[in-house]
Amino acid sequence: MRPNGLMHSLTYSLLFSLAAISTTTPAAEPASNKQALERGRYLLIAGGCNDCHTPGYMQSEGKVPEPAWLTGNSVGFQGPWGTTYPTNLRLHVQKISEAEWLARARKPMRPPMPWFNLRAMTDADLRAMYRYIRELGPTGTPAPAAVAPGVAVTTPYIEFVPKNLPKQAMK
Repeated sequence: MRPNGLMHSLTYSLLFSLAAISTTTPAAEPASNKQALERGRYLLIAGGCNDCHTPGYMQSEGKVPEPAWLTGNSVGFQGPWGTTYPTNLRLHVQKISEAEWLARARKPMRPPMPWFNLRAMTDADLRAMYRYIRELGPTGTPAPAAVAPGVAVTTPYIEFVPKNLPKQAMK
């Protein structure tokens, strides 16, 4: 009878342990989600996303409150491609799925967006960024639409045209 009592005791202990694990597993997921959000936040900061997509971020040395991050910018970037404006990412990610975000991150974008840096990121990193931006929630207004080369704009813009380039040798 002792072996059965021991077996019963071990079985009870195992079942109790499994029940404890199953009740703690959901708690582990939010910690994992929290880590992904922290990773997304870190990548957005280290990747310089706020530099363009958050008004006043560079000028204030990053001292823009987090609730104002990634709301797009009406200061454009003008060059041979025309004039482009940093997207309001907070509104943009609300309209697209995570899969669409991953696919878009792998495609060329208008200058000066360093899309090739996004393309080099892992899917896990891009997902973390997407989830962080979604977690911030929608706010702000859409950035102005891109303008074709040679078309005048009324918004402020930064000119991206090289000056004083060396003359190319004639062949």
